Amino acid sequence: MTLPHFDLPTIAVAGTDDRFPVRRIYCVGQNYADHAREMGSDPTRQAPFFFTKPADAVVADGSVLPFPSRTADLHHEVELVVALAAGGTDIPVAGAEGLIFGYAVGIDLTRRDLQAEAKKAGRPWDMAKGFDRSAPIGLLTPGAPPARGAIDLTVDGEIRQRGNLDQMIWSVAEIIANLSTFVELRGGDLIFTGTPAGVGPIRPGQTVRAAIEGVDSLEIRFSG
Repeated sequence: MTLPHFDLPTIAVAGTDDRFPVRRIYCVGQNYADHAREMGSDPTRQAPFFFTKPADAVVADGSVLPFPSRTADLHHEVELVVALAAGGTDIPVAGAEGLIFGYAVGIDLTRRDLQAEAKKAGRPWDMAKGFDRSAPIGLLTPGAPPARGAIDLTVDGEIRQRGNLDQMIWSVAEIIANLSTFVELRGGDLIFTGTPAGVGPIRPGQTVRAAIEGVDSLEIRFSG
C-alpha cells in the first residue's frame, strides 16, 4: 500500500500568477451586532469566540458546487477574509495589521439545521461548519483590508445581506490579537471575520454572489 498524496490548498492572488498556500482557516462568530441579535445573542456581552474549517474547504470564484449532504437548511454568510503572511502568539493589537498578507471576500457556508441540533445537545459544531467546500473565497488583494466599505450578498440577484465593515464589533487587528492568545498563528492562516445580518437559506440550483467594496467579487452556483 502506497502513502497518500494530496496538493496543498491555495488561493489566487489578484493581479499576479501567485497562489497563497492555506495552512489553517479560523472563523470568528457573531462579530456584527445585528447578526448577533438575529442569532439570539446579546452583542454587548459577547467576547470573541472562534471555530475552524479545514484548509481544503476553500472554493474558488466561479465554482459549481454539489449541494451539501445531510442538510435541509444550508445558509450563506458573507465575510471579509484576511490572509496572514506571518503570525505569532500573544500578538499586540498595534502589531497585528503588519502580519496581514491580503484580504478577500468569502462565504461561510453553514448547515444551520446541524448547527441547531449541535447547540441543543451541547455538542461541537464541526459538521455544521467544517464540511467539504464550505469556504468559498475570492481573489486575494494584497495589503491590509479597509476599516469600512460595503459588504453584501445576493442569491439569484436578490439582495440578502447588506452591511458595512465598520459595523464589526471587533476590528481585524483585535481579532488577530485575541485569536493569538488561543493558538500560535502562522503565515498561511486565513481568518473569516464575521457576517452582517440577513443570513438565510440557499436552495439547489441557486447562484450566490458575495461582494465587498473595492475587492474582486465572488460567485458560486449550486447544482440542481
